Amino acid sequence: MQLGYVMSRDKGAVDRTLSALATRLAAQGLRLGGVVQSNVNCQPDGRCDMDAQVLPDGPVIRISQSLGAGARGCKLDPGALEDAAGLVSGRLNADTDLLIVNKFGKHEADGRGFRPVIADALALDIPVLCGVGTLNLPAFQSFAGDLAEQIEMTDPALDDWLARSLSERA
Repeated sequence: MQLGYVMSRDKGAVDRTLSALATRLAAQGLRLGGVVQSNVNCQPDGRCDMDAQVLPDGPVIRISQSLGAGARGCKLDPGALEDAAGLVSGRLNADTDLLIVNKFGKHEADGRGFRPVIADALALDIPVLCGVGTLNLPAFQSFAGDLAEQIEMTDPALDDWLARSLSERA
């Protein structure tokens, strides 16, 4: 079982890295599952709408909700996140080469969202690559135990991890 994760303190860096990786790997013919996130309609205050692209070919699901101008809470739309997780779960099978999950977030820390999909992929011996934020790192480490490996967010490091993961699977 291979479970890799990437982290960054740079806002949006994990999203950009995983999206670019998914595009590159799909062009190489890998069969991908999961979601990657893009942040769109960004405002001067740094708030953006969040779209999740279900891999490999869609749909794109808006996973954020508008909370109004003065809102300070989390913009995540939990229902949309669960819809995305359900689509990914329904497509996951032993032919999937890699599951990418843009973020192991609060919902995953609480046992919801993509957490069951990650567990299903690992049970099928599918390598999993996730983004993890610092706030949810303890919950991710508790979930992953000694299975998880932090990977540097560079193409060579990601390529090396994936090559090792795929060779261990074969």
